[in-house]
Amino acid sequence: MTQRVLTGITTTGTPHLGNYVGAIRPAIAASREAGVDSFFFLADYHALIKCDEPARIERSRMALAATWLAAGLDTERVTFYRQSDVPEITELNWLLTCVTAKGLMNRAHAYKASTDINVAAGEDPDHGVTMGLFCYPVLMAADILMFNAHRVPVGRDQVQHIEMARDVAQRFNHLFGREFFTLPDAQIDAEMALLPGLDGRKMSKSYDNVVPLFEGGSKGLKDAIARIVTDSRLPGEPKDPDSTALTTLFEAFATPEQTAAFRAELVAGLGWGEAKQRLYQQIEAEIGPMRARYEALMAAPEQLEALMQQGAQRARAIAAPFLAELRAAVGLRPFQPLAAASSAATQKAALPVFKQYREADGRFYFKLTAADGRLLLQSAGFEQGREAGQWVGRLKAEGAAALAQAPVSLADGVAAEEVGAALAALAEA
Repeated sequence: MTQRVLTGITTTGTPHLGNYVGAIRPAIAASREAGVDSFFFLADYHALIKCDEPARIERSRMALAATWLAAGLDTERVTFYRQSDVPEITELNWLLTCVTAKGLMNRAHAYKASTDINVAAGEDPDHGVTMGLFCYPVLMAADILMFNAHRVPVGRDQVQHIEMARDVAQRFNHLFGREFFTLPDAQIDAEMALLPGLDGRKMSKSYDNVVPLFEGGSKGLKDAIARIVTDSRLPGEPKDPDSTALTTLFEAFATPEQTAAFRAELVAGLGWGEAKQRLYQQIEAEIGPMRARYEALMAAPEQLEALMQQGAQRARAIAAPFLAELRAAVGLRPFQPLAAASSAATQKAALPVFKQYREADGRFYFKLTAADGRLLLQSAGFEQGREAGQWVGRLKAEGAAALAQAPVSLADGVAAEEVGAALAALAEA
């Protein structure tokens, strides 16, 4: 089964070497795996929540698009688009907003953190809080659910947003009587590779200790490496490979054999200046060709724009028909004779209904109810909502033939024949 994986990149900055090793390189490698349908998007609407500098937003959108393409993102294999180029996402955002409880948004970590800071400072709890910040999780849910992603790679601090997207999807599915949305799973990879910065702490713009990826060219890379802090041991004196950030950085761009040789040379007395030159050459061998591609794209924005528009067309080819289906589900349909509409509604109401839900124990369940509301069958609990959905799909497709294998129990006083007839009615409808 093909797994749809979706990744968003907020457009508020330019990547550094740590971003490349920890996120960009592994994400691109994962997009090349068999059985994976990858969606990568520039989350430029999300960026507006954090930044009100138009020039910075504009520059970041271009730089990030060029960076991912230069690093090897294959736009023939991956759907790569800007969030703002797919208007269906913002319309879905409103449909989801209309079924999302305010109480759910009150529990969002980012909102709670802002109110806690305000209270601690003696301010009104909502001081400086925009509706963009407050409703951020709904827009993120729209990003994910628009394309029915199965997996969303995130850090641990983002897991709550995926859980909220699941809650919103379940609510919509329940209200409008169909499994419109796949319930996404958070993919928490092994801890992201963290590179040390110039001062030995983790590489971060907030610490002002980053090594640039493409900005500043090869000279910028070389100058940054020259500023990496080392101890005072002279050339010829043995060095401890584990005491310097140079070793970790070298390892991120080298084979195990190359790393072992570098470590041995340090122990044998390699001078820090020569060690930094070796590190520069090792990184430049991988980054240099990419930088040339990056600079070419930045110098030809029309080429970059054409690639983004192609990605938007691919994304909208999926989003537009799906949104039309969702609009019809909520009642935003072309006018039709009311009697016919009423008849269709009566016909729909006369069918049995599958319902999926999550209980307080954290497990996922489904049940089948008759047209008159009687319970016909009840499932066991599942660890993943997707498992419950797969069984619902199988019962709808195979009918009574799947009952013997399904982890379900018939309601008291209900015969298997009645359940089989209900499944057949669903299949016919």
